[in-house]
Amino acid sequence: MKEESIPRQDSGTTGILDSIEAPSDIKTLSLKELKLLAREIRQKIISTVSKNGGHLGGPLGCVELSIALHYVFNSPEDKLVWDVGHQAYAHKLLTGRNKNFHTLRQYNGISGFVKPSESEHDAYGVGHSSTSISAALGMVIARDLKHENYNVIAIIGDGALTAGIAYEALNQAGLLQKNILVILNDNKMSINPNVGAISRYLQQLVVYPRYHELRKRTKELMLKIPKIGEDAVEKTYQFEKKIKKVVMPLTLFEEFGFRYFGPIDGHNIGDLIHAFQNMKDLEGPLLLHIITEKGKGYHFAENDGETRLHGMSPFSIDLGKAEKKEIKPLTFTEAFSQSLCKLSELNEDIVAITPAMKSGSGLTEFARRFPDRFFDVGIAEQHAVSFSGGMAIQGLKPVCALYSTFFQRAYDQFIHDICLQNLPVTFVVDRAGLAGEDGPTHHGTFDIAFMRSIPHITIMAPKDERELFDMLHTSVNTNGPCSIRFPKGSTKSFEIPDTPHKIGIGKSEIIKKGKDIAIFSVGPLADEAIIAATRLEEKGINVSVINARFIKPLDKKAILSFAKKTKKIITIEEGALHGGFGSGVLELLHDNGVSAQVKRLGIPDTFIDHGSLSLLRKKVGLDSDHVEKTAYEMMQS
Repeated sequence: MKEESIPRQDSGTTGILDSIEAPSDIKTLSLKELKLLAREIRQKIISTVSKNGGHLGGPLGCVELSIALHYVFNSPEDKLVWDVGHQAYAHKLLTGRNKNFHTLRQYNGISGFVKPSESEHDAYGVGHSSTSISAALGMVIARDLKHENYNVIAIIGDGALTAGIAYEALNQAGLLQKNILVILNDNKMSINPNVGAISRYLQQLVVYPRYHELRKRTKELMLKIPKIGEDAVEKTYQFEKKIKKVVMPLTLFEEFGFRYFGPIDGHNIGDLIHAFQNMKDLEGPLLLHIITEKGKGYHFAENDGETRLHGMSPFSIDLGKAEKKEIKPLTFTEAFSQSLCKLSELNEDIVAITPAMKSGSGLTEFARRFPDRFFDVGIAEQHAVSFSGGMAIQGLKPVCALYSTFFQRAYDQFIHDICLQNLPVTFVVDRAGLAGEDGPTHHGTFDIAFMRSIPHITIMAPKDERELFDMLHTSVNTNGPCSIRFPKGSTKSFEIPDTPHKIGIGKSEIIKKGKDIAIFSVGPLADEAIIAATRLEEKGINVSVINARFIKPLDKKAILSFAKKTKKIITIEEGALHGGFGSGVLELLHDNGVSAQVKRLGIPDTFIDHGSLSLLRKKVGLDSDHVEKTAYEMMQS
């Protein structure tokens, strides 16, 4: 029977959840109380995310799973290794963080992802997908080498089984035959609906009628056994396995060396507890396949077929969206979407590729208008890059759109498959810079540094939506690899122009001329530089503001010219200072024997925590106040 959808909750929850201070507190609850607890947890998640923003669909689908895991296993002694860490909201609520959960994703508050420094119950940090089996297997090896005794459980799902690293780990785990439990949380989705052969294969496991009948008969047999011990379960499993070979080939997971159980209902707490109790002491690698519904318990999420309200800004619980949608300028992602569609109308060779980020990377409209030229490869960044290279070498113009933080996963392919061969692939690098409340696993601060040293790549950063359009046009008409990076956030306008203009490679833009000091800005930080320059003018300091536009190649002529004239340069970038744009400026001056005082502003050599974009940018000194202060102090020295 379908559960009643969660009603509006104005003041959080009271009752069972508020009495839970540690996972051990749920072990004395009855099944009825556990079901009430699940309802309260959903209320808490919906209420908190509606105020703070955050992930919604994934956490709602993992509530019963989290309860059952903590009911049977003993965290932190037993290790729960979560995949795609935003699934773990319920886990956080059950492990001593309920009272502070209202601070979710706020500065100095609860992280939106699994974070070992936050709790001993967070066994392994995760923000990117598909790492749980690898990490869990490493823990298993450590456990056995140290002659310790505890369970290690990897929870993988939300599309994470589309990534190659998961199969690399399955392959080794099956070979080693160590004791490990993998839970496949199959909700048929990542951010968008899952794609590919693996998704179809899992659906076949779920709907195969003869297999379901076999599972039913096996369960009936097990229930007839008064006390099911390990021997009984083993005999039942072997009996089922022999029959299953008759009605269905071995599952993929059994071919890897795992003992496969399932699929079972991932929202039935009783069945989950029963399964975990029966499996926890079995030997060897085990995989339990559970079926869950992303967004379970909140009808707006359940009925959102595209993303199941995967990630949300603050919203009205009654409406399932913001109460009043303000008319705002385009975000950089929206500007990219419009730009790509306009260019693709004129150039049939343009194709778009995304690793499971169709909506997040702004490709939904392109996919609707050009379905034959759109490719969602699943959570597989490495494949996305090499796949793009294959199309490029055969004359197409691939535009591979991904977040900066996820681009890191395909570094070898970027170097070996694209840049080494000088292939004309355009990388559209979204969320380049600070990612706000998503925190350090999602900040895109390293793309400049990890790309700048690689031959052949052209790296651009637009200051606004119009320049983004021009850069995309320039890139798809350049015979070599290009990267266009832009941050999370809005532009200045509500639409892009009709006609793009090609930009000369390596040519910066002088926005303002002054004789005392020069500020070279990267991307939209030009706005902060202009504000600072205006204030400095009032103090009698004449400032030049130059929009760098190109991080590689640098505008050597402009940089050397201003360095010789002003002898004072500030660089400002929303990226890591080590190896960044400012480092490139220093190298250029040194190589040409030009002496100048240079102050670099950017992300310091540390991982930045979560918080609002405006707060974080102020904390690291990427606001107009800090630019003004830096310039003034340089002029006084």
